[in-house]
Amino acid sequence: MTDPLATTTSGRVRGHHRGGVARFHAVPYAAAPVGELRFAAPRPAPAWDGVRDAARPGPIAPQAVGADLPELDTAVLRGPAWDGGHDYLTVDVSTPDPGAGGLPVLVFVHGGAFVGGTGSAALYDGTAFARSGVVLVTVNYRLGAEGFAPIGATNVGLRDQLAALRWVRENAAAFGGDPGNVTVFGQSSGAMSIADLLGSPLLAGSVDRAIVQSGHTGMTRGPAAGRLLTDALAQRLSIPATAEAFRGVEPERLLAAQTALSAPGQGPDLRDEHGHDPSFGLSAFLPVHGDDVLPVPPGEAIAAGGATGVDLLVSTCRDEMSLYLAPTGATDALTDEQAVAALAASHPDPAEALKPYGLGQRPAGTVLTEALTDLVFRLPARDFAARHRDAGGHTHVAEFTWPSPRFDGRLGACHGLELPFVFHNLDVATGPRGLLGEAPDVELADALHRAWVSFAATGDPGWPDHHDDHVFIAGPETA
Repeated sequence: MTDPLATTTSGRVRGHHRGGVARFHAVPYAAAPVGELRFAAPRPAPAWDGVRDAARPGPIAPQAVGADLPELDTAVLRGPAWDGGHDYLTVDVSTPDPGAGGLPVLVFVHGGAFVGGTGSAALYDGTAFARSGVVLVTVNYRLGAEGFAPIGATNVGLRDQLAALRWVRENAAAFGGDPGNVTVFGQSSGAMSIADLLGSPLLAGSVDRAIVQSGHTGMTRGPAAGRLLTDALAQRLSIPATAEAFRGVEPERLLAAQTALSAPGQGPDLRDEHGHDPSFGLSAFLPVHGDDVLPVPPGEAIAAGGATGVDLLVSTCRDEMSLYLAPTGATDALTDEQAVAALAASHPDPAEALKPYGLGQRPAGTVLTEALTDLVFRLPARDFAARHRDAGGHTHVAEFTWPSPRFDGRLGACHGLELPFVFHNLDVATGPRGLLGEAPDVELADALHRAWVSFAATGDPGWPDHHDDHVFIAGPETA
């Protein structure tokens, strides 16, 4: 079989066939962020002569190696370790046929707490989507201090995503896609990014639909907190807090400073004026509002009707925070005092916040898991969906409830568990260390994958709009 070819705005690329679909790896959507382009807004990818090889995965964004637990393989969410490469502002494309036309396009923005991950992770393999008649594009973007500390340009990671979405509009047809039918979807910090961009005037005309999995507009910081973070990084590196000085710091050294500042008690106090940390300790590095990307907090822009022209699907998992507590044993071991202390760093009145969940009457680990699931994910996601709906947008809401059997069932429907079902890549997360255990629900994967494809194609996932707080339950009603 002849290798597939596509002609992009920068030049021709040659991919390969696998699993009955055509794949193109590491196709540049912007120039490598090196030299003067580091900590700067992305520039267009330079043109090349001839045919560029796109048959193998390329570099990923600089990031520290994530820790894994012996009992649980979460590397499927993160992907491979950074190999030192710098030409990583790229996309991977999976398509049924680059010679086709009019296929719906899905663009995936990966999660990873704004500091890790890659669109090239095995979990995000696009075979199932391509076989379902969709062109899937996965995006790499700048992370951590390189992408989300206000050094030089602000919100560089979001600017990268905007550049990638513009690239998709311009190049979708080269891979068989319809440039007039583009859906962006993402999970966790990728979903937070998408929700934020729906409140950005710079997104206008770039997407038609959006799917926000475990995300919302509530995780941004104000300009003052952003400056505090930049100043703390500069102090740790013993350099002036200028873009020129930061450009002289090797990525490895910057990653080490970033990791050190992210340790509990080591970074600046980034709580807002009300005593809240919008990240709830999950990441020091968040988008900032108050610039041209996010002129106002994005939730305000959504409420004012800034995204009514974009159809929206918002999804959360029933037991989001169990991913962070069950595998370590904290669900069983926490005391009431420890649960209160765990929330104190990000909430002004932790005991009062935990009281409705049964603090003092139920196991503290269960109380903290349920409270954080609501505070960090479910409640702000529902508020985000309601704002979009009330402003006049077409809005759908889903709750993923299928419980993983891992850790004697304590993992539940945890953060990220829906991803293998959405991508219909169950095998990647199945096995003795997998998130899904040994026997995931294939019929649920069929249904959830089909819903995402249907929404991308038509705007209808298969259940009603979010009127009267209607929520589609993906999985058992109760565990």
